[in-house]
Amino acid sequence: MYTKGYNSMTVKQHKPTSAGRRLSSGDSFSDITKKQPEKKLTIALHKNAGRNNQGRITVQHRGGGAKRRYRLVDMELTRIDEPAMVVAIEYDPYRTARIALIEYANKDRIYMLAADGMKPGDSLISTQGTADLKPGNRLPLKHIATGTPVHNVEMFPGRKGAMVRSAGSKAIVMSQDGGCVLLKLSSGEVRKFDERCRASIGMVSNPDWINIRWGKAGRMRYRGIRPTVRGKAMNPIDHPHGGGEGNTPVGLPYPKTAQGKHALGVKTRNGKKKSNQYIVSPRKKRK
Repeated sequence: MYTKGYNSMTVKQHKPTSAGRRLSSGDSFSDITKKQPEKKLTIALHKNAGRNNQGRITVQHRGGGAKRRYRLVDMELTRIDEPAMVVAIEYDPYRTARIALIEYANKDRIYMLAADGMKPGDSLISTQGTADLKPGNRLPLKHIATGTPVHNVEMFPGRKGAMVRSAGSKAIVMSQDGGCVLLKLSSGEVRKFDERCRASIGMVSNPDWINIRWGKAGRMRYRGIRPTVRGKAMNPIDHPHGGGEGNTPVGLPYPKTAQGKHALGVKTRNGKKKSNQYIVSPRKKRK
């Protein structure tokens, strides 16, 4: 295998030794500094294959996948004004971003989301006041300068970070006014946050994850993602698009989901959702 064709060295292009490898690429893991996780910071999760507590499938096309252990990542960093040092950057099989193993002065260790550019030996701090605007530091939005990229943002003060947590994502601080801070999210949405909500400085690590080409269906099965079958290929009893002879069209005024609802380009967000009041400008429409 050899590294080829991307801005960073985290994505490698596979040699075309087979049809499945010809157009595929993978993660080189060159930014990983520690292979084995901290055993005390991992747990085993029961697989539910997309089913809820009643056994009904609520998420389609889930099941199987390689065996893995869940890393206990602290999204809140509640140890205020205690300096910590980055010990290692690790891989997390449950998320696209990297995680950082940090250690406090009393030798306690925790996992946190790694910011892009973070490396072992870096110092960081979580505070309710001001701090240097360097990757990894966590502080309230009111103390973050306009134009600064942030991630792992709290939706409500005192709760753990809930937004901007996937690989390569970031939110930009737009303005501050009247106890609120406006953030522009990766989707283009502009959202209002309480100035007391805390966020981590920088962009989420592993931004080249989006450039990976999986190449074959088997690699998706390793990830626990099962095949997606077209509705047109089904029988009428299984899908509104099913039936017909040969390669027939949908045959409906608009495409539908398997449950008979509108599909393709229809807004799915609940108009009565309480958090709608915080959206200043909606996300951009995908082309």
